[in-house]
Amino acid sequence: MKNHEMTWDEYFMKVAKIVASKTHCYSRKLGAVLVKGKTIISTGYNGPPMGVPHCEARHPEGKRKCPRRYFNIPHGEGMHMCPAGHAERNALIFAARNGIATEGTTIYCYCGVPCKDCAIEIINAGVKEVVCLSLEEYDKRPEAIKSKYLFDEAGVKVRVFKGKLD
Repeated sequence: MKNHEMTWDEYFMKVAKIVASKTHCYSRKLGAVLVKGKTIISTGYNGPPMGVPHCEARHPEGKRKCPRRYFNIPHGEGMHMCPAGHAERNALIFAARNGIATEGTTIYCYCGVPCKDCAIEIINAGVKEVVCLSLEEYDKRPEAIKSKYLFDEAGVKVRVFKGKLD
């Protein structure tokens, strides 16, 4: 059996997976890596802003569990109770915080298609390509504006990661 030589796509998505593992979110572990050429310029994972307590500090019983899950709120609902920013947004913000231009970059998302709000920020940041694990939309309501539509209209390429992650 031949050894598998890792592609750049595999490398960047593996880094996104590792970054995702650093989140303190008990609901979902998501990560993003912003790349220019073959250089990582920023990373982000989902979580509260710097200096804001994580979920266990706000949990009614101090448990390491998402407070929304504690109250049996369905996935994607009750977001007004969540102080976390999304991984994609955080990768863009950390690039900006460090004065790094994002025009013409690629973002690797250890998740499905970024949500509508992250899609808007990705488009406005000048990202040219989004690589994600699936084309599953974050908001499944039929009346919702879909991220894929926004990306298509803005000319941002979206593709599904096809490599190996193990």
